[in-house]
Amino acid sequence: MFDLTGKRALVTGSSQGIGKELAKALAEHGAEVIAHGSRKSEKLDLAAKYIGAATTAVCDLSAPDAADILFEQTDAVDILILNASVQYKRPWDGFSREEVDMQLSCNLTSSYYLIKRYAAAMKAKGWGRIVTIGSVNQYNNHPELSFYGVTKAAQKKMVENIAPSLAPFGVTVNNIAPGAIETPRNDAALADDGFRKKVVASIPAGYVGNPKDMNGAALLLCSDEGRYITGSEIIVDGGMHL
Repeated sequence: MFDLTGKRALVTGSSQGIGKELAKALAEHGAEVIAHGSRKSEKLDLAAKYIGAATTAVCDLSAPDAADILFEQTDAVDILILNASVQYKRPWDGFSREEVDMQLSCNLTSSYYLIKRYAAAMKAKGWGRIVTIGSVNQYNNHPELSFYGVTKAAQKKMVENIAPSLAPFGVTVNNIAPGAIETPRNDAALADDGFRKKVVASIPAGYVGNPKDMNGAALLLCSDEGRYITGSEIIVDGGMHL
């Protein structure tokens, strides 16, 4: 099950956290994986080694021509997981224009252009898997993550709109929405015992997730077993959105 032998996969934002584990899972199931980071770094090189990645690609996804820059490095892929994102924590009226634009470009606009750039070859081949990574903040209000939540909710709607157009060509487009996950982005906040207890209390499953908890949903959506699933979302949050 979930045999990805012969498939090429690109996972954006795979130098750490969820993206790194998703990329490793794809590689372990036979895919040739390209690890991506926003800049050249030892962290990206170490992640690529951990993943077993065939190669790495470096691109700042906030750049206007990011999709073309990245495609020039990777060429066509069969599986595209759009995991990279930017998050700023501020009261709703405290974001600078630069912070608004950065979250919009990295979390939403780049997803649109990357899908557009990579989907053409998938259509021509008659097979492709596109997965965007959303967030429980699409559903749950947070006093300091209002704009981040907006970008993730908009990305989900984009998936729903694009999926029907690509479905006749054997290309699926889906979203996975994680909840509270133990990642470098969340480490500092979750290190506060009081905050952690508050978060855990909001999760019916009773614990904070591990990045590997995302792997099952991703493998399903990226494989032949997920061929009849498109325009959909799998929420991986221990019930936090309920």
